[in-house]
Amino acid sequence: MPMSPAFEQRLTAVLPAVVERFGTPFHIYDATGISRTCEHFERAFAGIDCREYFAVKALPNPAVLRLLARHGLGFDTSSPAELTLARAAGATGRDMCFTSSNTSAAELAAALDAGAMITVDDEAVLNTLADRLTVPGELAFRVNPGRNLPGEGDRLFGDPEATKFGVPTDRLTALCARARDLGVREFGLHMMVASNVLGADPLLFTLDFLLERAGEIEAATGTPVTSLNLGGGIGIPYRPQEQPFDLPAFGAAVRARLAAWGPPDRARPAIRFECGRYITGPHGALVTRVTNRMAKWRTFAGVDAGMVALMRPALYSWAYHHITAPFAEGREREVVDVVGSLPENSDRLGRDRDLPVLAEGDILVVHDTGAHGHAMGFNYTGRGRPQELMLHPDGSVELIRRAETEQDLFATLEFAPRRLAAPSGQEVPS
Repeated sequence: MPMSPAFEQRLTAVLPAVVERFGTPFHIYDATGISRTCEHFERAFAGIDCREYFAVKALPNPAVLRLLARHGLGFDTSSPAELTLARAAGATGRDMCFTSSNTSAAELAAALDAGAMITVDDEAVLNTLADRLTVPGELAFRVNPGRNLPGEGDRLFGDPEATKFGVPTDRLTALCARARDLGVREFGLHMMVASNVLGADPLLFTLDFLLERAGEIEAATGTPVTSLNLGGGIGIPYRPQEQPFDLPAFGAAVRARLAAWGPPDRARPAIRFECGRYITGPHGALVTRVTNRMAKWRTFAGVDAGMVALMRPALYSWAYHHITAPFAEGREREVVDVVGSLPENSDRLGRDRDLPVLAEGDILVVHDTGAHGHAMGFNYTGRGRPQELMLHPDGSVELIRRAETEQDLFATLEFAPRRLAAPSGQEVPS
């Protein structure tokens, strides 16, 4: 079910005082739950070389990243800013992988400077490294399986042949051979074909597919494939009726497949993940207050948060976040849409929600916003992103990011004057 009962209980106990102290809206994260999930992940893959590289894009807050680093997690990054955040959390060298798309030379230079493991998403990346930068001794390659993927593809990633991610399988071995000739001595492989899955089949397909490609590459190039990155597709149950991903069973299946891969003395590649949602998603909530009740053709509860604070329901028509009113239970119930204040009809946190009859000032809790929540916020109409808080194991609550202000929004308008003069002797059309 959405949000663990333990987090819900801890949050409800402190929520009145937190709202009074910090106001609304805010995202709040449960340090206890995050730590327990890190430990659960490590236990599930005990006995094999496996490491989780937390996807910084999911929750790029330094306080959270430092907590994850203390549990031994690495960091999956996709931009120079995320490299900076990972390094500030204590990551060095191969504690970081750099997995990006349409990557510029400047971004690759930043990844090389950080010592991160670079994932090549296209031959253009290898060209840039070879022609303008440095080819490191270890490279990973993101694989696009094309028509080999069973079914019609994931609803987020779509048909592999139509996505922008990865090296097509029919070009992979030749590209690895070229990388070997450029000095690469160890390969990694990466593939992610689905997102937020609650069953293991897409991930086990990924592992089987990459193991087969690893054998082909090693036979063709004589260069070992030392790591397989299965991506970040492990999901969480956003809806109350959904069952959680069975991580221990998946871990057992991964161990079995690795053991069956070739003779017993053959070196097995390390397993890597870049999960964000699974690690922090259920351990975050968006707390917001009802500002207006509105009766149109439908009944609306207007709140002081919206898609500025949580983009997923507006961006993906199928996205769902459970919403509760912890201090309004016992009232009669109604079906309402929970909406923000932007001049966009998609600015809704929830549609057709069965909630207690709400009144101005009521507190609502939007579940499972600990990944891709605050991180996807934006500033349309001059709305600032909300504050972020951390609920610690002792029950204390800490501000870990303040709310944005008008001064923050206008800061990019403060700069030294610069102007390019009109071309000399040329008439510029009016």
